[in-house]
Amino acid sequence: MRETANQFVNQGWDVTVVTIAQESWERDSGIDPTLLEQVDPRITVVELPLAREDLETDIRLYDEARALNPNSWVASLRRRQAEPFPEPNFGDWREDLEQAALTVHADKPADLLLASCVPYVNLAAAWKLYEEAGVPYAVDFRDGWSIDVIEGIEAFSRTSPEGRWEEKILRNAVSLWVVNDPIAEHYRTRYPQLADRVHVVRNGYDADSSPGRVHNPDPEAGLTFGYLGTVNFTVPHLETVLNAWRAAREREPLLANARFEVRGHIGNGAGREANRHTEVLKEAEPDGVVFGGPASKAEVASIYARWDAMVLILIGGRFVTSGKVYEYMATGLPIVSAHVVEHDASNVLRGHPLWTGAVGIDEERLAQAFVEAARMTVETSDEQHSEAMAHANQFTREALMTEAVKHLASAVPLPPERCADEAAAFSEKSIVAEGFSS
Repeated sequence: MRETANQFVNQGWDVTVVTIAQESWERDSGIDPTLLEQVDPRITVVELPLAREDLETDIRLYDEARALNPNSWVASLRRRQAEPFPEPNFGDWREDLEQAALTVHADKPADLLLASCVPYVNLAAAWKLYEEAGVPYAVDFRDGWSIDVIEGIEAFSRTSPEGRWEEKILRNAVSLWVVNDPIAEHYRTRYPQLADRVHVVRNGYDADSSPGRVHNPDPEAGLTFGYLGTVNFTVPHLETVLNAWRAAREREPLLANARFEVRGHIGNGAGREANRHTEVLKEAEPDGVVFGGPASKAEVASIYARWDAMVLILIGGRFVTSGKVYEYMATGLPIVSAHVVEHDASNVLRGHPLWTGAVGIDEERLAQAFVEAARMTVETSDEQHSEAMAHANQFTREALMTEAVKHLASAVPLPPERCADEAAAFSEKSIVAEGFSS
């Protein structure tokens, strides 16, 4: 989303981003303030004082009902939130988001609103501005709404409240962005009349996240395998990976003194780093497993530079790609896949010369993949490294988003009075980006 906003600015647009306050992000899953340094200074950012009530950890602020029966209080909250818009946790933000879009438009008339989801309540703001001011809008769904990308099934019917909202929104959208081909196919099948407006816009990676050099491992000092990303997979999934790691260390001399470093956010709200995942990682410390906490964007390239191989642990299947797969490829390091075989990440990795292949979430096969990756670290030639980097280069985020934004901009119908002088109008186009960027 940051790159989307930046590319609109680069292509002559005036951009206003509507988001929530940094304190609200911090309450949820944490923030990385270094990302703000890469936001183009010409972008106007409007922060709304919205926050998830259920993630409040200061018990002095709880009312009696919440303090005495927290589960009942949360159930009541969910029902209340779903009344204005059918979405848990965020539905009651609808009015504030709608008003924010109208206020921005009143101050600086918009030519396009781009609604980035989640949360899906952002769609209500897009509809409000379209209904009251005729401002065209596009939807950036990423993973989609009516598809459960983890289970690979329909998330809700077309006649449900969510289904009616989705169909109404998409019927009038100028464009729909999704993150991969399987999700695009879902929407083209569900709404065949909208097929030509559904576009695959992959996540890609930031070029400055790549170490950008030939790697030289030091087996005597100990190889380091790494995972960087949100720990959103199940505890059994994590345990399978760690058991495979332990088995690989026992059978492969190159791994006898190796480390497995895990970096990223674990949990949210009061459960952040206070959960079973954290305990499992701590219990694996005798096997060279280290949890280093979240990493800022500014650290990413240097972290990758000291690792020798990557471990790609992902949830979901054919409808999930993950943004990290692109970044992992751009390291030019061997990659171990710890996800189901039929996963969209497998499609992206296919052809990468240093990928150990999709072996599923199977302890024995994963152990062998760790062994294979260890051997790759010391046997990889400079040519193979270059091939791996070339495979990743086609997915740079700047290149992907430049084309996506250019295509979307060309689809926006400008009012006649704004088209009298196209050159002048282009420099004055305004976009409201309604969504969250972390």
